Amino acid sequence: MSVELKQPTLKDFKGDTSTWCPGCGHFSVMAGLQRALVNLGIHPHEVITVTGIGCSSKISEYTRTYGFHTIHGRALPVAQGAKMAAPEMHVIAAGGDGDGYGIGAGHFVHAVRRNIDLTYLVMDNSIYGLTKGQTSPRSQHDFVSKTTIKGNKEYPLDALSIAIANGATFVAQAFSGDVKRMTEMIEKAIQHKGFSLVNIFSPCVTYNKVNTYDYYRDHLVTIDEPLSTREEAIRVLKEHGGNVQGILFVEERDDFQKQLGIDWKMRDIENGPMDEQMIRELEKEFM
Repeated sequence: MSVELKQPTLKDFKGDTSTWCPGCGHFSVMAGLQRALVNLGIHPHEVITVTGIGCSSKISEYTRTYGFHTIHGRALPVAQGAKMAAPEMHVIAAGGDGDGYGIGAGHFVHAVRRNIDLTYLVMDNSIYGLTKGQTSPRSQHDFVSKTTIKGNKEYPLDALSIAIANGATFVAQAFSGDVKRMTEMIEKAIQHKGFSLVNIFSPCVTYNKVNTYDYYRDHLVTIDEPLSTREEAIRVLKEHGGNVQGILFVEERDDFQKQLGIDWKMRDIENGPMDEQMIRELEKEFM
């Protein structure tokens, strides 16, 4: 007997009480994600949210879905495993720029090139916030922090160009101060069949006094339509120093699961633990 589900509401996605600082950009990102899921008619039990470590990674606790709070930089390996095991679920990986582009950078590149069907939201505040304000892989050159008191001598990692160059099929960049536009991008990312990256400028009001809301309002250039080629998308990013918002590039291509021939859904186990016969049947689907 089937049960007809009601249209999901924002209340359905309300999780634990947040401990983010007042004014943190992550509040808007969480609101945008929850609104996108509601707009798409997706229910909490149809979503797995996987996060790493950091302020932003608490979103898996503050949003009521199936959640997995992993270790530092390992959100994407776990998210990929979740999607492979449960292809019918909507898998959202989330974290910060330090988590995703620092210790998690290797996993990021390989998730991109596999084109596994999941959505990766990176809350980019260009600083390590949870550990009280250290320079991150996305901090600007000459950025002053506790770990670069004479200014950052490195240049920020161009994560979007890396994703585009390595075969990402959906790449977008949003600003948490523009919730409507950001929500629309998250919706399209979730709908996209393949790996979707949405890098979100999410200001840290406590430790980063450079990349503020006003900074992004003054510097961001809006891209109204995806660029036609990877080369063009990277050129536009370089031209504006990465300060763009919009969907930069989209390509329709078979995702990793389809290439492997994985089309089964999770089984309801009604009679206790899986027995040897059931395990063998599942193995055949991967042969």
